[in-house]
Amino acid sequence: MTDFRTAVVMVGATVAASARLGDHVVVYPGAEIGEDCVLHGQTQISAGIRLARGARLGPGVIFEEAEAGAGDITVGAGARIGAGSVISRGVSIGAGAVVKPGSVVAQNVPPYAIVSGSPIRITGYVSTHALGLAREAEQFNPNFPPGQDSIRIGVGDVTLHRFKKVHDMRGDLAVADIPNDVPFLPKRWFAVFNVPSEKTRGEHAHYRCHQFLVCLHGSCAIVADDGTNRTEVLLDRPDMGIYLPPLTWGIQYKYSADGVLLVFASDAYDPTDYIRDYADFVRVVAAKPA
Repeated sequence: MTDFRTAVVMVGATVAASARLGDHVVVYPGAEIGEDCVLHGQTQISAGIRLARGARLGPGVIFEEAEAGAGDITVGAGARIGAGSVISRGVSIGAGAVVKPGSVVAQNVPPYAIVSGSPIRITGYVSTHALGLAREAEQFNPNFPPGQDSIRIGVGDVTLHRFKKVHDMRGDLAVADIPNDVPFLPKRWFAVFNVPSEKTRGEHAHYRCHQFLVCLHGSCAIVADDGTNRTEVLLDRPDMGIYLPPLTWGIQYKYSADGVLLVFASDAYDPTDYIRDYADFVRVVAAKPA
């Protein structure tokens, strides 16, 4: 269980047999450390702190001490916390997330997000092809074959679309036909703008609703996730859009200061159609008939 003799596990703590604890790690009663976790040293794990399977902590990670009424701290499966980071009470760090060294985490970290700084800011999302390396997902490079105006991006049935663009001395025009270019008949649209560059929008999926996203001005990055594969696409021109079918986890971030995102939806707003928890989303996708 432990790599070095200076690790201490107190009675009442739960530590999996396959966990590896480094020098001067102290685990107090009421703490939980899951299978295959690695704690590199100089860290105290007090009551109410739960590390799920495969979580990894660099040396000197500091967890805020518990006080009356303070919430628990949960670290999801496969998450990685860099050396010297400070984690506040009540925070949840999602599965596969990466906290860069020296970060101060006082808010929840979404699954597979890469965060850094004080306060933290999302700088990317972990590539599905490089989880162990904590590498940011590479942006999808659109390469439309001649005569083809839509391509798959390798995430479920998500497709990227190119529209007709007309140059004119009076101004340019981008046009899309429905349902030929937008693959459903929209019943609603909304625009997202004035988003601070450090903020993240979306972070949900739909059971039934189809969505189509176009960045009319400026730029923003779209992360599409089908529960297995994850790809980032930069929307930075009004003649390109991305189709997100139902049961696609969608995230929008890295908005430019002048970014305006237009979203077409196949259905009127229905709060019961949203899946807002990533773990629930993964379960729903896994239960979907083949």
